[in-house]
Amino acid sequence: MKSPFIRELKPDEIATAILLVQTKEVRQKRTGEPYLSLVLADRTGEIDSKMWDNVAEVIEAFERDDFIKVKGLMQLYNNRPQFTIHKLRRVADHEIDFADFFPASLQDPEAMWGQIRAIVAALDNDHIRRLLDAFLDDPEIAARYKVAPAAKSIHHAFRSGLLEHVLSLAKLAKLTAGHYGSVDLNLLIAGVVLHDIGKIHELSYDRSLGYSTEGQLLGHIAIAIRMIADKLRAFPDFPLQLRNLIEHMVLSHHGQLEFGSPKVPSFPEALLLHYLDDMDSKMECMRALIEKDPQAEGLFTAYNSALGRVALRKTRYLTPQSGAPESGAAVCAPESNPAVDEFEAAIPPLNSPATLPGRSPALAPNPKPAPATNSIFGAKLQQALLDERK
Repeated sequence: MKSPFIRELKPDEIATAILLVQTKEVRQKRTGEPYLSLVLADRTGEIDSKMWDNVAEVIEAFERDDFIKVKGLMQLYNNRPQFTIHKLRRVADHEIDFADFFPASLQDPEAMWGQIRAIVAALDNDHIRRLLDAFLDDPEIAARYKVAPAAKSIHHAFRSGLLEHVLSLAKLAKLTAGHYGSVDLNLLIAGVVLHDIGKIHELSYDRSLGYSTEGQLLGHIAIAIRMIADKLRAFPDFPLQLRNLIEHMVLSHHGQLEFGSPKVPSFPEALLLHYLDDMDSKMECMRALIEKDPQAEGLFTAYNSALGRVALRKTRYLTPQSGAPESGAAVCAPESNPAVDEFEAAIPPLNSPATLPGRSPALAPNPKPAPATNSIFGAKLQQALLDERK
């Protein structure tokens, strides 16, 4: 096993590590000299990396998806880890263990696959069960399904992430279908198993995660519809109405047109699938966000565009930090700013009668004269506020 992993790198310490090149860009300094901007990764995470000097010697020595051995210094830049590379060289595939470099589900893929098969086998709708078995019995589909990620970066973006996501949804489906009496568990499980099946072809995951040419051209929803059509050729007696419902669930599982769904959910199972899918992906996204960059300072993570927010590091928040003021401890007041003090002195308090909602200025008591001010701006502001009250 390689050492150190990215998660083990410590600020202000020189380290030597073998890492996977996820992205490679050649940029220019203000002087016009080139520098390298890289994103390096292993199975514990990724790190923004820069090489400032001696770049011309190594620019052609490696490419994206290569493994490189780097020596450098890990630092915190804008409260985020950044690795400054002093030396690097390309490493051949036979020198590394691929398991060290690609993040994977902590659950055993074969065990997860067995649970999915058992859930499908328990369905009492013969048409749906036979269709799902046709997918799961296909050796090529099974091999890809067991290792594919669920996304390139947003959620479950690791090997076997799709399988982990689908199994989680299947368990949630069993819990919620019983709660809502109108929900058909057979139909809901069909949507769970098939809604993202196109991702086994949409994404490339031999090395770093990305999109295949097919994925770029079609997307996983269109690929899934084509896969369903291919399998249904073996079932000429499959009810057309049931086929329409299953295909609608695949087409609408993103929930809204602006999020990539050709249709919006139009019946209970389709709507429930969308919300379970959205919830599971966001919960995983938040988990990964909080666990990312464990050495970054502060109680909150960086902003996450997929979630549209920062996240609280709850464990750190609940654990008293040395040097932090305890509850009830005195906290020093900020230094006075004369310009701000002057501005605020000319404005009545928010809870004064003159500023309470619904109170007419005519019913308010006569305002006390504002403190004298020596600035022209303060005098004009004071006069304008008094004129408003007349």
